[in-house]
Amino acid sequence: MVADPGLLEERARRLGLPLSLTLYRPHLPPRPQRSGELAVLPVTLRAPAIPGELNRANAEYVLESLQLAIRGCLEGEFSALVTAPVHKGIINAAGIPFTGHTEYLAALTNTSQVVMMLATEGLRVALATTHLPLNKVAGTITGEHLERTIRILHREMARYFCSAAPRILVSGLNPHAGEDGHLGREEQEVIQPVLERLRAEGLRLRGPLPADSLFIPQYLEEADVVLTMYHDQGLPVLKHLGFGRAANITLGLPIIRTSVDHGTALELAGSGRASCGSLEYALQTALEMVQQAAR
Repeated sequence: MVADPGLLEERARRLGLPLSLTLYRPHLPPRPQRSGELAVLPVTLRAPAIPGELNRANAEYVLESLQLAIRGCLEGEFSALVTAPVHKGIINAAGIPFTGHTEYLAALTNTSQVVMMLATEGLRVALATTHLPLNKVAGTITGEHLERTIRILHREMARYFCSAAPRILVSGLNPHAGEDGHLGREEQEVIQPVLERLRAEGLRLRGPLPADSLFIPQYLEEADVVLTMYHDQGLPVLKHLGFGRAANITLGLPIIRTSVDHGTALELAGSGRASCGSLEYALQTALEMVQQAAR
């Protein structure tokens, strides 16, 4: 773990949890850690951290922790990165432009485009666009952008999740997938031509399908992942199915990165009432991706 050791010890005392910290030593071979034991790569807090209270003085601490973890992954020291939620607003309040983990990771790894995918038991949902206002979604989904998205999704699914060519369901953008152009022409003018071009190359794509009916068994049973056009088109379905038991995965990076499926929940900090289910799922997903990539 990359964190301030004093912070971890204070939270363990507050919650009555047994904790034995050891200093992370890169020259030693990795070994399983016992329950209650944690190896820490230390980063020092800039100011005391009070549970549930935001402090812009610690924004640099958060980003330094991320930078060290990313560097370790890029240099092959770490096999994967698993992140906990961060509060975007307080980082921006500290004068540091920050739209989210995904965009920050892309910038630090010099990755021009990444794909956000959430996964839970029985369902994976990827997004053609991520954290955008709705009035900017249609203009962002160009043929070039959508083709890059699908190519990344196809490549990364084959690398980390599928032994054969992945089967991808693609949603439309508009209600009823545009209904033959009567409810919007993005399906006819942008999405369908991209799908036809990539199908000709052998990619297993189905769509564009109406988003309100593609999440049914007859479609999902024959798919490895669903690609939706925007954040709130696909993620409500996945979170209804598996909230607290899902992982956020960033595809297209030169490293493996997973995260939790929820935000900071400041009201639960230090209370002992926060669930660790999503973090456990993110850790397990990262491990499975590492193992699959090594095959």
